[in-house]
Amino acid sequence: MTLHIIDSSIIVIYLAAVVLMGLWLRRRAGEGMDAYFLGGRSIPWYVLGVSNASSMFDIAGTMWLVSMLFVYGLKGTWLPWLWPTFNQIFLMIYLAAWVRRSGVVTGAEWIGTRFGKGRGAELSRIAIVVFALISVISFLIYAYQGVGRFAAAFLPWDWSADTYAMLLMGITTFYVILGGMFSVVITDVFQFIMLTIASIFIAIIAMNNVAPGVLHAVIPDGWKNLFFGYTLDLDWSGLIPSVTEKIKADGYNMFTIVWMMMLSKGILTSMAGPAPNYDMQRILATRGPRDSALMSGMVSAALVPRWLMIGGIAVLGLAFFSTELRVMEGAADFEMLMPFVIREFFPVGVTGLVIAGLLAAYMSTFDSTVNAGAAYLVNDLYKRYIDPDASEKKVIWMSYGASILIVIVGVVLGTQAESIHSAMGWIVTGLWGGFTIPNLLKWHWWRFNGYGYFWGMISGIVTAMILAQIVPASDYLYYFPVTMGAGALGSIVGSLSTKPDEMDDLKAFYTSVRPWGFWGPVATEVKREQPQFETGASAFRDLSNVAIGIIWQMSLVVAPVYLIIREWYAMGIALAIAVGTSYWLKTRWYDQLTND
Repeated sequence: MTLHIIDSSIIVIYLAAVVLMGLWLRRRAGEGMDAYFLGGRSIPWYVLGVSNASSMFDIAGTMWLVSMLFVYGLKGTWLPWLWPTFNQIFLMIYLAAWVRRSGVVTGAEWIGTRFGKGRGAELSRIAIVVFALISVISFLIYAYQGVGRFAAAFLPWDWSADTYAMLLMGITTFYVILGGMFSVVITDVFQFIMLTIASIFIAIIAMNNVAPGVLHAVIPDGWKNLFFGYTLDLDWSGLIPSVTEKIKADGYNMFTIVWMMMLSKGILTSMAGPAPNYDMQRILATRGPRDSALMSGMVSAALVPRWLMIGGIAVLGLAFFSTELRVMEGAADFEMLMPFVIREFFPVGVTGLVIAGLLAAYMSTFDSTVNAGAAYLVNDLYKRYIDPDASEKKVIWMSYGASILIVIVGVVLGTQAESIHSAMGWIVTGLWGGFTIPNLLKWHWWRFNGYGYFWGMISGIVTAMILAQIVPASDYLYYFPVTMGAGALGSIVGSLSTKPDEMDDLKAFYTSVRPWGFWGPVATEVKREQPQFETGASAFRDLSNVAIGIIWQMSLVVAPVYLIIREWYAMGIALAIAVGTSYWLKTRWYDQLTND
C-alpha cells in the first residue's frame, strides 16, 4: 500500500516516541524488581485499568472480531465469551481483591500463600511457571500472526509479513526492556487515546457512508438479531456462499450448543481466577485490594470504543467489499477485512493515525505479555533456583535477557502458526482447559494441596498439547471438557493420595484472602483461635453481582454496534439496561468495597 508522506510521518513519529519513552523511563524502572515489574505499586487504579484495556485492544483480536461480526452479525458479539471476556466481571466483583491480598510479584510466587513451603508447594510453583511461559509464548504467536499480516497490507515497503512482525516486535521489545512496567503503562495510556480517536473516526465514516438500506441489502435475515435459536439460521448462500463454508468450518452452526458451552466453560475458567499473564500483573501492581477491584471494572468500560471500531469496519466491509469477497478464489480471507476498509475509506492523516493506533494496539498487547513473561523467568526461576542473592542491578539485567529470549521463541514459533483463528482457539479452549479445575479448586476446597495442583496442571497442559496435534482448530471448543477432565482427575487424585497441606498455612491463607467455599475444617480452627474473626465473604452476594455484571458488560458491547447500524430502539434498550445494572452494581458492589 502506498502511503502519503503525512501518514508515513505519523507512523514513524509514533514508533520513535515509544522508543524514547523507554529511554526516558529506564532510570526509574531500574530501581528494583517492584519498580520494573509492578511500577512500584504506585500507579493509580484507573490508569492501570486503561492500560489493561489497551493491552486487550489488539490487532489480532480486533481483526478476528471484525470477521465474526461480519459473518455472524449481532450474534458475533457473544463469541468473545470464548476467552471469556466476562472473566473481568469475576475479577471486579471479588477475585481481584483475593489475588491482591497476597502482596507478591507474580502468580507463581502467589502459590506460596496458598500451599506453603513444602515439596508440594514447590512443585505447584514449577507447574504455574511452565503454564505461564507456555501461555505467554502462545499469546506472542497470536500477536505475531496479527501484526505481520496487518503491517504487510498497510506499510509502504515491499516486505513480507514475517519481516514486518519481527521489526515491530524488535521495536516494542526495546522499550519494554528499558522501561519495564512504567514504560508499558504510560505507552498503553497514550496508545489507548490514539485508539479511541481512531475508533471514533471509523464509526463516523461508517455511519456517513452506509445507509440502513444499503446494509440491509447485503446481510441475511436475522443478522441484526442478538438472540438465536437452536441453529444459527443465517442463510448466506445467496449473498456470499463462502461465508456458509466459514460457518461450517468454525463449527458454530448449532449456536445454542456453542453458546451453552462458552457460558459453562467461561464460568468455570473465570472462577479459576486470572491466568498468570499481564492481567494478573496489573492486579498485583495496584495499591490495594479495593483498587484492584476498581481497576478490573474499569477494563470493561474502557473497551467500549473498541466496539465502535469493530462495528464500523464490519459495516463498511459488508457494504463495499461483499462483491470482492464473493469472487475471491478459494476461501475468502475475512481476517483481512480491516486492511481493506482502512485502505479504501480513510483520508490522508486519518489513515496514518488509524494505522499508528492499531500498531499501538499490537504493541500494547505485546509489551504487557513480554513484561509478564520476564517476571516469571527472573523471579520464579533465576532468582529462586539459580542466584537467590542476586543484586537488584543484576536482576534488572537478567530481566533484559529474559525479555529477549521470550521474544525470540515467540517469533520462531509464530512463523509456524496457521492463522489468527487457530492460534486463538488453542489458547482459549485448549490450554485454558487444563488451567481451569486446579485453579478453581485452589480457591474453594481446603483439602486441595500442592501435589494436586501440580498433577492437575501438568495433566491438563500435556492433554492440551497432545490434542493440539490431532484435533482440527475448529473443534477445540468441543474438546475443552477433555482437557478440563484431565486437569480435574490429576487434581483430585494428586490431592487425595497425599497429605493435606499444613494447617498453619491453610489458616494463614484463609484469614488473609478470606475466600468462600468448602473451608469447614480450616474455618473451625480459625474460629477456635480467633472467635471474633469473620471473612465477610458471601458466595450468593458475589455470584449474583457477577450475573448482573455480565449483563452490564454485554450492554456496553452491543450498544456501540447498534449505534453504527442505526438500530435506535435496540440501542435504547441496551443503554437502559446499562444504566439499570450500573445502579445495581453501585449499591450492591461499589458501596460495599472496603479498604483492606
